[in-house]
Order: sequence, then structure tokens, then C-alpha cells
Amino acid sequence: MNRVTPFALLTNSNALAWADVPEWPLAEFLRNVGAELDRGERLASLFGVPEGGALRLVAVLAFDAGNTLAVARSEPFSGSFPSLTATHSQAHLFEREIWEQHGAVPENHPWLKAVRKDHGAGPAVGEFFRVDGREIHEVAVGPVHAGIIEPGHFRFQCAGEEVLHLEIALGFQHRGIERALAGGPHRATVHQIETVAGDTTIAHATAYANALEALAGIEAPLRAQWLRAIALELERLANHTGDLGALAGDVAFLPTASACGKIRGDFLNLTAMLCGNRFGRGLVRSGGCLRDGDSDRLGKLRERLETALAEVQQAAVWLWDAASVRTRFEYTGHLHAKQASEVGLVGPAARACGLVRDVRFDHPSGWFRFAQVPVSVWPDGDVSARARVRWLEIQRSGEFLREQLEAALDGEVLSPLPALAPNTLAVALVEGWRGEVCHVALTGTDGRLRRYKITDPSFHNWTGLALALRGQAISDFPLCNKSFNLSYCGFDL
Repeated sequence: MNRVTPFALLTNSNALAWADVPEWPLAEFLRNVGAELDRGERLASLFGVPEGGALRLVAVLAFDAGNTLAVARSEPFSGSFPSLTATHSQAHLFEREIWEQHGAVPENHPWLKAVRKDHGAGPAVGEFFRVDGREIHEVAVGPVHAGIIEPGHFRFQCAGEEVLHLEIALGFQHRGIERALAGGPHRATVHQIETVAGDTTIAHATAYANALEALAGIEAPLRAQWLRAIALELERLANHTGDLGALAGDVAFLPTASACGKIRGDFLNLTAMLCGNRFGRGLVRSGGCLRDGDSDRLGKLRERLETALAEVQQAAVWLWDAASVRTRFEYTGHLHAKQASEVGLVGPAARACGLVRDVRFDHPSGWFRFAQVPVSVWPDGDVSARARVRWLEIQRSGEFLREQLEAALDGEVLSPLPALAPNTLAVALVEGWRGEVCHVALTGTDGRLRRYKITDPSFHNWTGLALALRGQAISDFPLCNKSFNLSYCGFDL
């Protein structure tokens, strides 16, 4: 970055002293954040840090073109702060979350309500936006659903079958993970991190490990970084394959739906070969990895990988050759690139709108500094595009794994973790299968975690689903919802 910026710059999975984070008066801090967003930069995280009886705001911006992250903080304040949301939609949920967690009111926020929980004891439903008119009717879905899934409430404003507006209310679980992380690391901390979103265990565990390693001033051994990358791409393969099958099932195309359900399990079993757990729990730890794979096990993993990749190739051929599938996928749930950029979409949902946005490319860390995975982009912004991006990523993750398993790296997999530096902030991004996982860790004077902020990709992307439903038939909601496949629990921290 050559231009002058009022932010401190650092690269992914690195740390800087809390005293070196630029501090600005509240109004100037918000103007600086807004100015960077006007330049096209991206809001990775915005959160509050209590200080005495006051509050600071901390912003983490992703300067994707420059492969850098930017951090700044406000001076302590009490009461309220000017809202950014009216001019910068990316701040919408972040500001609501700050109000919910700390009671600081974002003045003139266009739709201020709780994200997860009201200030009383009730769930975060509150008042819903309503569209007036004689022919308008309202459809309420959830929070209890017909399937064995987590709770979420969807409120549709419709004219006949057409959806005019969808509002999504989540947070019915109130898990309190961020509160539990304060004062850590505790013995339970890593297990809590692994369950932020259970289907994204590797991505969240890697982000946590990277953040703590940055605070301790070390890097994991290279073989451990290599193993983490393999596990991350296996996680991507399993979930993308499951999503292709689920999308096929939503349009009653049973050949691909049946095949992908089985193949997803095969990919999960490959992760179990690495660490004994199909979701990758117990593999990634600060300082490296707890498990290693010998040459025989890795050889078997590669053989089974080839079989699974060949089977998912056939399942995808069936899917794309079916005219009935293309008819349902194309032009359904369309989202413009401009909308995706304005609300800060990440992951396959963003890339399906033509945005070149991938942490492995924009902010590479760990093994991805040495081995690149091409960014998979599709420009159409509809259900078909979101499915196509997943299929491209299956192929490219498969090729990445072939290359890595052919040239296995020797060495240790775990190093001791020194004490964490006091009064230090670290930022770690990982490209999970849904998109960018962002962890920000701040230590206090005792070297313990004073504040730990997690932003799951679903936090960015639920708004994208709501926008994609506008102008669609309400009967298209299940298909659109599955094309995003966002996490309820990853949102409900």
C-alpha cells in the first residue's frame, strides 16, 4: 500500500501492540472507516471493547487489492455513536450487534433491533418490517422447522406469490461463545472454537491457532501448516459436495442427490483418516497439529480421494446435463455484483456474483503462501452460479490435494506455544468453505484474552439471501436458501 491511511497495516495472521493501533476521536474514527469503504475496501469486523465504564470501537478492514489488513480504534466513549449504516450497508449488522452487546446506540440506524437477543430475555424477533397494501400478505416461517435443523425465523412480505421483502431473525440459541472466550485460553477454549460452526471446524480452529501463534510470536511447523491446508480443502470438498446433492434434491433430481449424499460421507471419512474425527476435531491446535499421517495412511487417503473425485465428477455431469435442473437453477435468486459488494458478501456467494474475493488469494497465510488454489468465479449471481462455483471449487480443491499428497512434507507437526504477548491485537482470516472466517484476539496486561471477536461468513451473507429473494416466488425460497446454505449456529455466538 503506497497511499497514506489513518489505519495501522498488517498482513493476515499477524499481531501488533495495542498501543500501536491508531486511536481517533469517535467521529473521526467513523469518518475514516467510511472513507475507506467509499474507496471500495471491505469491512471484515467492527466491534466494541469495554474499557472501564466506557466503550471503544475497533474496525478491521480488508484491503484485498493490497493483500493487507487495516486496524484502527476509537477513543473511549459512552452512550451513542453516529451510525454508518445509512451510507455503508456493510455496517448494518455490526452496529446492531454493538448495541445489543454493549448498549451503545448507533444514532439514525435505519432498522435498529437486536441481532440475537433483546435486552430483556426474549429472542431477537422484535418488530418486523411491514409492506402496506390491500393485496399484501405476510408469511411467517419458523423458528421451529420441519427438518432436524437449527432454529431461525423468516418473515416474508408478499404480493400473491411474489416476495417483496424478506426479514431474517436468528439468535434463538444464545450460545454465548464470545463471552466464554474472555479470560482464556481455558482448557475448554479450543473445543468451543471447534463448535462455532461444526461443519467449519477446521477453518475456525485454524483461525484461532493462527491468532494465538501471532500473539505468541511463533509460526506452526511447515508440516503442520501443510496438514491444516489439506484438512481445510477436505472440509471444502465434503460440504460443497453435500450442497450440490442438496440443491439437486430441492429440484427433485434424485440421481445427483443420492450420489452426493454418499460421496460427502466419503470425503468426511478422509478427514477421519487424518485425525480420527469426520469433522476434523482434535487436529488443529495452537503450535501446529495434534495428529500426523504416516506415509501408508496418506497413500490410502490419496487412493480414496481419487475414487471420491471420480464419483462426484459423474454426479456433476448428471446434474448439469439435466434440462429440468438448469430450468430451475437459472435466473432464480439473482443477486447483482453491486448488491453483493455493498452488503459485504464473502465466499462462494460473492464469487458467484463475479467478485474475485478469496482469502487464499487476497490474504494468503500458512501453507497457502506457497501453494495457490485458483479463485473460482461465476458472474451470473443466481442459484446456478452458486452451484457452478461450488463445482469449480470441488475440482480445484481436488487438484490441490493431488499435488500436495504427491509431495508430502517431512518434519515436526507441533511446537510449544510460548506465553501470549500482553496488550497485543492479532487478526487471522481463513477461507472456510462458506467464505471468510475472521478472528480478532486482544490480550490484556496479563496476556490473557481480553476480547475475542469472531465473524463467521454467515454473518456477512444472510443479508445477501434476503436480497436474493426480492421479486422471486415464495416457493423458490427453499432452493435459494440452500444455494447459500448459511449457518445458524455460526451466526449465533
